[in-house]
Amino acid sequence: MSDQLAAAWRMLPGALAGHVLLSACALLLGLAVSLPLAVLAARHAKVRWPALALASLVQTVPSLALLALFYPLLLAVSAVMRPLIGHGLPALGFLPSLLALTLYSMLPILRTGVAGLTGIDPAVLEAADGAGMTASQKLWRVQAPLAAPVVMAGVRTAAVWTIGAATLSTPVGQTSLGDYIFSGLQTENWVYVLFGCAASAILALTADQLLGLIEAGARRRDGRRMALGAAGLVIGVLACLAPAAAGQIGAPSRTYVIGAKNFSEQFTLAALIGERLEADGAAVSIKQGLGSAVIFRALASGGIDAYVDYSGTLWTNVLGRRDTPAPAVMLADLKRELMARHGVVMLGPLGFENAYVLAMESGRARALGVANIADLAPHAPDLTLGSDLEFLSRPEWTALKSAYGLSFRAERSYSPTFMYSALKDGQADVISAFSSDGRIAADGLTVLADPKHAIPSYDAVLLISPKRANDARLRRALAPLIGEIDVASMRQANLMVDRDQDKRTPAQAAALLESGLR
Repeated sequence: MSDQLAAAWRMLPGALAGHVLLSACALLLGLAVSLPLAVLAARHAKVRWPALALASLVQTVPSLALLALFYPLLLAVSAVMRPLIGHGLPALGFLPSLLALTLYSMLPILRTGVAGLTGIDPAVLEAADGAGMTASQKLWRVQAPLAAPVVMAGVRTAAVWTIGAATLSTPVGQTSLGDYIFSGLQTENWVYVLFGCAASAILALTADQLLGLIEAGARRRDGRRMALGAAGLVIGVLACLAPAAAGQIGAPSRTYVIGAKNFSEQFTLAALIGERLEADGAAVSIKQGLGSAVIFRALASGGIDAYVDYSGTLWTNVLGRRDTPAPAVMLADLKRELMARHGVVMLGPLGFENAYVLAMESGRARALGVANIADLAPHAPDLTLGSDLEFLSRPEWTALKSAYGLSFRAERSYSPTFMYSALKDGQADVISAFSSDGRIAADGLTVLADPKHAIPSYDAVLLISPKRANDARLRRALAPLIGEIDVASMRQANLMVDRDQDKRTPAQAAALLESGLR
């Protein structure tokens, strides 16, 4: 636990800085949009209903989905802009997160703004008119001071919502306190999960109290309280950003961005790539928790520089192929097509395969007489399938159902870690496991053979983005990995991260892999 806690503290400056920067910018942008709109809506009833309805509609969209939806939208905009201005918009990381959280922050500010302005005593407004005030003077000298306490209550709510929702920006590549939560959930590292939750809660409560000081000052017409609250916010933001900013001073000008999907093996391989680049004097940033479609598009568009993917995933998801050729043929075709279609370099296979497999508890498989997927098919209507978050929507599952006529009583999706727990607890009878996962052997699971070869091979391959295709340092760091990581070593490294007892960090598992390289 001490190693995990130490690793969590080492991550904190970067994660906190990314979280604070994103939250502060989203809140400020939300204020900049919502306050003028609130004034307009308070003055014109025809504007009020559509504005409030639209802001309310945004709140009905789950925040994670809202964050994810901006990624393909920005990719499309970027593709249009690139021919016009020579480059596109950054579709990964800060920008999609900023836009989504800005929309998410608007409702409480807009609603309280309208309520505060429309709730002012008409007699006060008549007095202002009688004094000969212009509309602008009346707004700034009468309406704004009277509505400020109500508006600040909305700003406090928006701040807490935004800081909380910012933890969900990890899957679209934004560094935040959500990095602890997402990686901790995948690896059952509860120290990370609790650390990320606690840090986010403390940040939200601190911001709420400082904004509450401004609210109290506005209500009591106490400029000192307002100034103290504002100064506390500014100092707090600068204090959170300073360590990360200081770390960039004197750092190499080129930072390599390494991608990772949302499971333990990917965290370990990204750490291994990062450590090799850092040993060569490079600066490295790791974007983890990305989905399969997001991570490849990010690579192709230059949002990340390198990551490890799997031949079967690329074959079906990227090339749209449904045939299952021999592994060597698939790798050769992938290398050629990825370069031709996307400019992506496939440096080569790492030496192990991480394929989708169906697995069962060994005792249950023996009791049912199930040794392969064909044996499973007649029993499937009485069984529950547990899968990872992607499997049921992937072409591989469609191919399996078609080849074997599989029809389960129920199909449930879990994060990979909880999928194994569901099998152990009896909530699932069969799971879509991963062949390089050390938990298969550790938990004594039976892997069901695929006699019809419905699922393609899944060799782990190193990919490099088009913008880094000729980068000598990157190639030099990654070339020694090609063909040098066998499945036994990868299973051992995965188990180090996934097991309950004597848990290790992805960086420690990466060190194990590094020690085995020739």
